Amino acid sequence: MSVEHDFEPIRGLPSDLPPGETILWQGEPDWTLMARRVFRVDWVAVYFALLMAWRVIDSTANGQDLVTALLAAIWVAPIAIVGLGLLVGLAYLNSRTTVYTLTNRRLVMRFGAALTKAINIPYKIIESAAVNQKADGSGDVALQLVKPNKISIILLWPHARPGFVSQPQPSLRCLRDATSAAAVLAEALRQTHEQSHATAPRVDEGSQATRGGGVGAEPALA
Repeated sequence: MSVEHDFEPIRGLPSDLPPGETILWQGEPDWTLMARRVFRVDWVAVYFALLMAWRVIDSTANGQDLVTALLAAIWVAPIAIVGLGLLVGLAYLNSRTTVYTLTNRRLVMRFGAALTKAINIPYKIIESAAVNQKADGSGDVALQLVKPNKISIILLWPHARPGFVSQPQPSLRCLRDATSAAAVLAEALRQTHEQSHATAPRVDEGSQATRGGGVGAEPALA
């Protein structure tokens, strides 16, 4: 555990669990996946590669010899290295300072290096949870909250589903094994809503979604 989180009584949680609450699953984003899927280092690398190729083509088209054109392109390399290094560093830092915790009552998202945040999301305000799974088994688990519950995209990022700004969806991003987390969440939602006499959440194999219902307390910062 990193020094800045040594104060945590339980890893990923800002306080001890109340009586009757237990941890079902914990995980964190994979930094390599976060670098590629959140900070888009692949696309940035392609951009710099195309920029270097364009400088070679432009220089030769203007009458310069190939060696001079290559030297002109090489000047882009230090900028590319620094830019990519910064993005990879941000991905690594975000991954190392993030812990997702599923208990039998709620999801707790702890993240942030300079300013640590812990967001509690009770299961009773989760309307659905969709799994975006890749071929290698990795992926995201995005939560849709029962309206009018809402968490600011500024507060959540990058732990939010891309493309949902007006009604942000908290997400467990870049998990190596998204299926395991989704299965635990589905069962926890089912038990929660059975206990509250609401419609039990289900897993739709076609859309890979878990369903819930009911309205409860708003998500809270711990």
